Amino acid sequence: MFKLTKAAASQVRQSAHRGDAEELALRIAASRKPDGAIEYQMGFDEVGVEDVLLNSRGVDVVFANSQKELLNGVVLDYVEIEPGEFRFIFLNPNDPHYRRPAEE
Repeated sequence: MFKLTKAAASQVRQSAHRGDAEELALRIAASRKPDGAIEYQMGFDEVGVEDVLLNSRGVDVVFANSQKELLNGVVLDYVEIEPGEFRFIFLNPNDPHYRRPAEE
């Protein structure tokens, strides 16, 4: 199942509000690159009849049914990469370049 962290859900809700997209779901698109890595795109969109729709932390998330395998087990986070520089990151165990975060 695809999940959002608390920080990601908060940022998505803020972005939807700023963009007047609160009635739309967050669409995630994923594709595999030639080296096996997974590339992502996201934006707000309506839900199609053959889409997968789920809710994580109060955010509706949608993606094409054909991408279910690529997105299974993914966590979307919103982190500070460098001081003052925040980004969404995808933690995906299906990506051969994924490194599991260190256990605390």
